[in-house]
Amino acid sequence: MEFRIERGELADAVAWAARVLPTRSPVPVLGGLLLEAADGRLRISGLDYEASARIDVSAETVRPGKVLVMGRRLLDVCRVLPEGAVECAVEGSRFTVTGSGAGFGLSVLPLDDYPALPPLPDVLGAVDGQEFAAAVADVAVATGRDDTLPTLTGIRLGLDGDRMTLAATDRYRFAVRRLAWKPAVADVSADVVVPSRRLTEIARSFGRAGLVSLALDGGSAGFELDGMRTTVRLLDGRLPRHDKLFAMKDPVVAVTDREPLVEAVKRVSVVADGDSPLQLAFRDGSVLLQAGYEDDVASQRLPAELTGTDELTVAFNPSYLMDALASFDAPVVRFRLMGPGQRAMVTGHATREDAAGPAEGAHQHLLMSVKPLM
Repeated sequence: MEFRIERGELADAVAWAARVLPTRSPVPVLGGLLLEAADGRLRISGLDYEASARIDVSAETVRPGKVLVMGRRLLDVCRVLPEGAVECAVEGSRFTVTGSGAGFGLSVLPLDDYPALPPLPDVLGAVDGQEFAAAVADVAVATGRDDTLPTLTGIRLGLDGDRMTLAATDRYRFAVRRLAWKPAVADVSADVVVPSRRLTEIARSFGRAGLVSLALDGGSAGFELDGMRTTVRLLDGRLPRHDKLFAMKDPVVAVTDREPLVEAVKRVSVVADGDSPLQLAFRDGSVLLQAGYEDDVASQRLPAELTGTDELTVAFNPSYLMDALASFDAPVVRFRLMGPGQRAMVTGHATREDAAGPAEGAHQHLLMSVKPLM
């Protein structure tokens, strides 16, 4: 086996495939990347028990063949290689990498022990890579971190015709994002849970212009774009439905500018120790943010509009509130409030006039408020 390729192209391809490699594994070959050169193409593959990745890039093939090498070691080598053309070859029991006067020799792993990559499930349709990456990021902040409740560490991926729904919850907050996609067949329907960390990595790696093919079967999800293909094992179980939870009868509505509120939450939260709440007191055309107890306190007042009552005070976990606000990029946010210690729905809007309308928008983030400071 022997091939030539530019250092940057090799480094990017190795880094993309190495994302799925396990940090530690009782099976040494799972720490390897499989390199296959033939017909002017280089294919790099990696896998563990939960995910797989494969990428095809152009390379000058001198001698076709394949080799299995430790993936993270190869990635380290690619990072320090000088810019320019790189020559790679199998010489006896070593894989050599040379370029611009620098040379490395890496030991090879036994090919016979390497498992076959799982096949890509049936393709159901395609979604815009940038929109999909943004949607996954919007909901990922609400995923659970408790591994004893594995289903809550995932993101629900629901398909219903030409509409895709992503949702995540840790029982204290619930984020939902809807977006359009292009089904390959009529009447597509699916409801699965994908590990949040894996889906976030996948979406970020595909977060550029282009349509990402989505494939699903009973146990795995697959994604493919421009020679890059990855699969991930689905989580068992189902996330709770959000429809009834999101239904709010006669809420109090508060509207304010998002960016000043984000900055105020950051500023006032400095004195909020641990999970101590951040209080929002709405009245007289403003909202007063307060945090801290006795010795260390902070506050800031911002303009805000309140509809449904003359005044209302609610409080939130500061980090949860910050996560919710940061997941929006709209200039205006609206809070639909049921009262202290009850549900609060956050949505983003282009203008205050838009926020006065009934539409909830494609992105909704539900928070449970906590007991106010006083």
